[in-house]
Parts: sequence; C-alpha cells; structure tokens
Amino acid sequence: MSAPDEIFRDSFGTITKDGKRNWVFAKRPHGKLYNGRTIVSIFYLIVFFSLPWIKIHDEPLFLFNIFERKFILFGMIFWPQDFFVFALAMLTFIVFVVLFTVVFGRIFCGWVCPQTIFMEMVFRKIEYWIDGDAEKQRRLKDMPWNGEKILKRTGKFIAFFTMSFIIANYFLAYLTGMDHVLELMKDGISSHWDIFIPLIIFTSTFFFVYWWFREQACLIVCPYGRLQGVMLDPNSILVAYDYVRGEPRSKIHKDETEKKGDCIDCFDCVRVCPTGIDIRNGTQMECVNCTACIDACDIIMTRVHRPTGLIRYASENNIKKGEKLHMTTRTGAYIVVLVILLGVLTAFLVTRKDIQATIMRAQGMLYQEQPDNKISNIYNIKLINKTRRNIPVQLKLEEEGDLHGEIRMVGKPLEVPAEAVGDGVFFVIVDKNDLHHRKNKIEIGVYSGDRKIQEVKTNFVAPNN
Repeated sequence: MSAPDEIFRDSFGTITKDGKRNWVFAKRPHGKLYNGRTIVSIFYLIVFFSLPWIKIHDEPLFLFNIFERKFILFGMIFWPQDFFVFALAMLTFIVFVVLFTVVFGRIFCGWVCPQTIFMEMVFRKIEYWIDGDAEKQRRLKDMPWNGEKILKRTGKFIAFFTMSFIIANYFLAYLTGMDHVLELMKDGISSHWDIFIPLIIFTSTFFFVYWWFREQACLIVCPYGRLQGVMLDPNSILVAYDYVRGEPRSKIHKDETEKKGDCIDCFDCVRVCPTGIDIRNGTQMECVNCTACIDACDIIMTRVHRPTGLIRYASENNIKKGEKLHMTTRTGAYIVVLVILLGVLTAFLVTRKDIQATIMRAQGMLYQEQPDNKISNIYNIKLINKTRRNIPVQLKLEEEGDLHGEIRMVGKPLEVPAEAVGDGVFFVIVDKNDLHHRKNKIEIGVYSGDRKIQEVKTNFVAPNN
C-alpha cells in the first residue's frame, strides 16, 4: 500500500483513473534556460535540415540507406560487411548514454532529444501562435464548434501536417539521399507510388505523434525514462526541488511572523510542465529535464524577493547533505570502459580496408595435375570495393619457406568498380616437390599496384604422399 504522499507514483498524471487521456495544457515557458534551449534547438534544426544537402565527393555527408544497405558517415562508406563496426559503435553509444545518465540524469531528453525539440520548439510554438497560451487553449477546447474554433483547428491541422510532411521528406533524404528526393518531386507521384505511400505513412506518424500522442511518446514508448530509475544514484545531477529549503510550503501573508519554507505553493512549476507532473514530488519517470519548472520558479522567487534556485540542477546528496558533485567508483568504471570502447572503435576505423577480399576453394574440386610436375587448385574470389573509385587488383602468392608457385587468372584481369562487388576465378599452381602435406597453408596477397591491400589465408590441397 503506497503512502498518501506517494500515490502519484502509482499512475501517469496524463491518464485519468478510468483510463482516458488527461490532456496537458502546458503554460508557455520563459526564462534564461528556456532561451538557452531555444538557441540549442535552432542550431540543432539548422544541422538537421542542412546535412542532407552537404556532399563529399558527390556523395551525402550522412546516409543511412537501409534499402541498398549502404551507409555513409562523415563521407566514409560502410557496407553490411562492416556491421561489426556499427555494433561496436552502438555499444559505445549505449555506454555513453549510461555514463551520461549516471552523472547528468535525463538532460539529453530535455535539451537535444529530437522528440522534445520538434514538440516543444517547433510544434508547440506553432500551437501557441495559433491557439494562444494554456488558458486560451482550454477555452478553445471547451468552446462549441463555431467559426473561430473551425478556423483555428483547420489552420493548426494544415500547419502541423505540412511540418510533418517536411520532416518526413528530410527523413527520407537521410535514407535515400536528397538527390533522390528531388528526383521524386520532379517526376511526380504517379511515377513513384512505391516511395510516396511510405512517405505519407511517415508523415501521418509524425503528425499523430505531435498532434495527439505528444508527451505519451516519452512516457509510454521511450524506454529511457524507465532506465533512468535504474541508472541514477544520489550523486546524479537532475532537475530537482530543494525540499530542505522549500518545506513547509505556505502562501504569503502580510502579518505572518513564523518562518516557513520558500515554496509559496503557486503551482507555476506544474503549469509549465509539458508532462503535467509536480516536480516537488521528487524524481519521477515522467520528468524529461526540460527545465521549464526551473525558469518558472526563479521568476516567482524573484517577484517575492527570495533567492532563486529553489528548483535547480542538483543531486539528492547536494540537496540533502549539501555535498558537491564528486567522482564515484561506478562513474570511474564507466569512463574506463567508454575510453576502451572508443579506442577499439577508433582502431577499427583507422585500420578499415578499402577492399575486402574473400577467397574460397571451388567446391567439388580437389586438385589438378599440371605439366612439369606441378599441382593446381582453383579458387573463387569475391571483392568488395568500399571506395568511390575503380580499383585494379592483382593477386600474388606470398611464398613462405620452400613453397613456390604462381597465380593465373581465368579471364580478364580483376578490376573492382567503385562502390560495387567484383568476383573472379584463378588457379594457384605449385611445384609438387614443395608440397609435404595433404593440406598446405598458403597466403594470397591482394595488391593494387605496389600497395598490399589485404592478405588472405587459405588451404591448398595436394595428392597423398
């Protein structure tokens, strides 16, 4: 059974007891932190809408083409064969998120999460412009369907759907490239129904999220809020209410002589919260650390001539014991693991080869007798060119010890087209007197000019002695 002051933890504030949606009408925030978030959001949006237009060597700077299984990061092309690099990068990112959350709480959600930025800094601002602040939005919701309500709802619908369509097009540009998107626009819908239908689905999804689902995406869909409860400790920095200074709460009375807490119970911190929580109840999963309550509280404290910072970035130990942030053993361990992962990831990226070769003996064939007492094996080679240029390739048998031989290509010399896969067939021919085992280890060097690209180890089958 929950204590009376802990009942709020048993349910979402955005859902009523009978399971219906409890709509949040968030008051328009103001203040230094909100201005800072606005600057960060403007920079974020400039980057988001600019990246698909930036090219290196006539290729996008960023591309995540899951359809052709082609990925470009900072101009470097990755293919499915590089999946282990992506897996390592994802593991590094997860460790970074864990470390960041342990130290700074959910600050990512409030400042740079795409959901928060588009909701609070784009769609919410459009809503304020059309419908007005929170109180006007409530009145509009309760208003009968007259001319004013129809005009505002229609304008808001068009604005939200248009913005969702623009975001969906840029989302598509990150998947297929901006040139492809412009080509679709030029050719028209009738020529590209296979792309247009997914585009409308993406648009409708974005529209649904920002028109109706809103903060529920952070509360129900996103797992980060639930992970936060596991990863936080008393030294983690988060948006917190200083209950030591603020309690007991009381309204301001002129003749009051008894010293009470600084919180005047104005509820402004609740009114501006986009998820509808009361930050004074303590750390809650619904809090996205947007800092709107900090700005609202600071404005009130200034008006009543009391110190600001009643709600601020702080840790539990900072509020309860007055301790400053310090490095913990767990934080140090995360940093060490993160540094190691970054080092390994960097090493993989630096040593990543332009061409990846796979050599296998032809199936169903053991060896062939050749003139002059020589033995040959036939091999298939598959080459993946990860660069933007055609690369001619030569194969050489790396001679070790007494093993001497040569390689003869079947057909024309190997040349792998840019960003493509090439294959070929070749013979490895070795003097029979150099073969002392049934299976002999050989190494084949893959060269482009005088530069060795890769060395592949395989087996050479010989007759039984």
